[in-house]
Amino acid sequence: MSQPESINTLHADLFTPGEEDRFSNPAEARKKAMDYLARREYGRRELIDKLVSAGFEPVITAGAVERLGEDGLQDDRRFVENFVQSRISQGKGPVRVHADLRQRGLDVGLVDEVLAEEGPDWFSLARQVRTKKFGSTPPGDFQEKARQMRFLQYRGFDQAHIQAAVAANGDD
Repeated sequence: MSQPESINTLHADLFTPGEEDRFSNPAEARKKAMDYLARREYGRRELIDKLVSAGFEPVITAGAVERLGEDGLQDDRRFVENFVQSRISQGKGPVRVHADLRQRGLDVGLVDEVLAEEGPDWFSLARQVRTKKFGSTPPGDFQEKARQMRFLQYRGFDQAHIQAAVAANGDD
């Protein structure tokens, strides 16, 4: 191949007649997006990426997702709220939750706002997560304390939460 060919040209043999048009049809993009949203919430960027990877044209996809947002069927705030609650129930800390949401292309301001409003007492959650994994007895030596601290750091708690969770008097 001397020149780059478009994806449609390269994969034209994979589509049945008329199927290429399907991927440039806003109604088809909306329908597919609604299928995805019926399964779970998606952030705007994540939903667009999923539709584009399914073969829909980026411009058509962006317009379809925008209209879904206007109709209240896709909402980044609702996605972030559900995501935060899901990660809290998994025992994840604010640093991890924030990073996961940023990776999904969500607005940092929105993420910060929802974490401030919806977030639990992170100190208490860090203690609960530590207690569930290691028991209620505080770590006895430096190695055990370091191991527990690494575990909490991996879970996404910041240093202040970790210090409070592993402190000898940290239990409620």
